[in-house]
Amino acid sequence: MADDSVLELFALGFPWATIDPFLFCVHHEDHYPRGNDALGPDASLAGRRIGQDFEGQDGWRMYHGDVVPGFPQHPHRGFETVTVARRGFIDHSDSLGAAARFGQGDAQWLTAGGGIVHSEMFPLLDGDGPNPLELFQIWLNLPRADKMAEPHFAILWHETIPTHRFEDAAGRSTRVTTVAGALEGQAPPPPPPHSWATREDAHVAIWTIRMDAGARWTLPAADPSAERCLYFFAGEGMRVGEHALEAPRGARLRPGAAIELEAGDAPCELLLLQGRPIGEPVAHHGPFVMNDRAGLQQAFVDYQKTRFGGWPWESDGPVHGREGRFARHIDGTLERPD
Repeated sequence: MADDSVLELFALGFPWATIDPFLFCVHHEDHYPRGNDALGPDASLAGRRIGQDFEGQDGWRMYHGDVVPGFPQHPHRGFETVTVARRGFIDHSDSLGAAARFGQGDAQWLTAGGGIVHSEMFPLLDGDGPNPLELFQIWLNLPRADKMAEPHFAILWHETIPTHRFEDAAGRSTRVTTVAGALEGQAPPPPPPHSWATREDAHVAIWTIRMDAGARWTLPAADPSAERCLYFFAGEGMRVGEHALEAPRGARLRPGAAIELEAGDAPCELLLLQGRPIGEPVAHHGPFVMNDRAGLQQAFVDYQKTRFGGWPWESDGPVHGREGRFARHIDGTLERPD
């Protein structure tokens, strides 16, 4: 009988293709040099399109930053961002006065809701050696009932995010880190209160998977109501069910079926995005995601009038000195990882 557990195979462009309830996914990987006193690259910026540097010259980008790489202040409404910082550090600042530094496996979950302005900068803290940065930026939609929810941000410290280790019969390991969605009965820290992921019947999962060379692991079945995509972004080759894949490649999976994964001759890395579709109209323009054109127009009007609370920071892209990882919430509460 033919294997029907893989519904579709697709190339990974920029950004990666996603399916409702996800809106957007991009994998950033930059090999930054040592940092200077301003926490920017200790290297010449000549020849770069400062403010729009996405070309990857010398293996790294400034993005919209002009001193420190990253994304200075910009607004959002109507959806959530989930930022998984695998390597390096990210400095968050927002229009509500909250701030954070997270990285090295931490994740930030930001509900934009009715509107927020924030910046995401990449400080280069090591002045003696390279500053590699790797992250996933994932956009998760909000249903109509929650599009105007109160903005909320949470940091999921890597010490609290479960990583499961599985060994096959030959002793080769597969490690699954679960930012959202329970595995083997163990759940990660909860998402913000108005997230689609808070609903048990939404079956949202955000997992990263690393397989040793030659490792085998069976991805367990999910609820049949969910959509499920597997993104193979690093490695030389692997097998998904009966299908041989070369990176970078994506596979849309039949959620109700378990499927065996087998790494090739080199370690493999994958991202899994899963969730029940919201199933509502999507109107998307730039930083706003609403249900219709009227909602988008109102978002622009509201932003022009209110700036979603204004910008309380001295620069468009603040960085937080040489402080360690922290989160300072809008009520003044200071949070640090254990």
